[in-house]
Amino acid sequence: MMLTLKRVNCYYGDVHVLRDVSFNLEPGEILALLGRNGAGKTTTLRTLMGLVKPQSGSVRFGGQELTTLRPHDIPKLGIAYVPQGRRLFTSCTVEENLRIGLLLRKSGKETLDWVLDLFPVLKERLRQRAGTLSGGEQQMLSTARALCSNPRLLLMDEPGEGLMPSLVQRLLETISTLKDHQVGVLLVEQKIDAALKIADRVALMENGSIRYQSTTTELTSNPEILFKYVGVRR
Repeated sequence: MMLTLKRVNCYYGDVHVLRDVSFNLEPGEILALLGRNGAGKTTTLRTLMGLVKPQSGSVRFGGQELTTLRPHDIPKLGIAYVPQGRRLFTSCTVEENLRIGLLLRKSGKETLDWVLDLFPVLKERLRQRAGTLSGGEQQMLSTARALCSNPRLLLMDEPGEGLMPSLVQRLLETISTLKDHQVGVLLVEQKIDAALKIADRVALMENGSIRYQSTTTELTSNPEILFKYVGVRR
């Protein structure tokens, strides 16, 4: 098992935001973490990155307990995070942003070439400042920069936010090719149909708890469950 969370509880002050959260993720698997706004999805990702410390529970990655590590040590283990809002170095060029990603785990030209093959539009924009890219290109750059660290696990928070459906689908289809490299993906996404097209399994959150887990096939055959926890009918 690549990633295992067991009974993770987190608080913001007196507010109990994650309640006994437990799930697993295998190498090369895409797990979609879905739920309404405020369900605890982003907090789960931030907990994995050490930005929120659990009061109890265990988070293990490749046998390593993450809850005892400092946040800046976690990416070195092979976990990359694409946060909501992209957070690029907008005054730097596309190439400079990518090279910052390469520095994290001392990746080289082979990794950069692989990433640019995944996102060929960035090859044409290497000398362009990141702040002048379109929204779709900025999201591709944010994802590409994360992949430059050559991760074993990729965390993505709302990559489709603000993008046209065609761009969301193209981005997520690219992400699905990471399965061939045994990269696990934990995907938080409000565009439910797009997420379900690439996810192997789904975990539905409500009020800080995982309420339902299944394969994507099982979930799509039970649309009332999806409507109950996400408010979407398929």
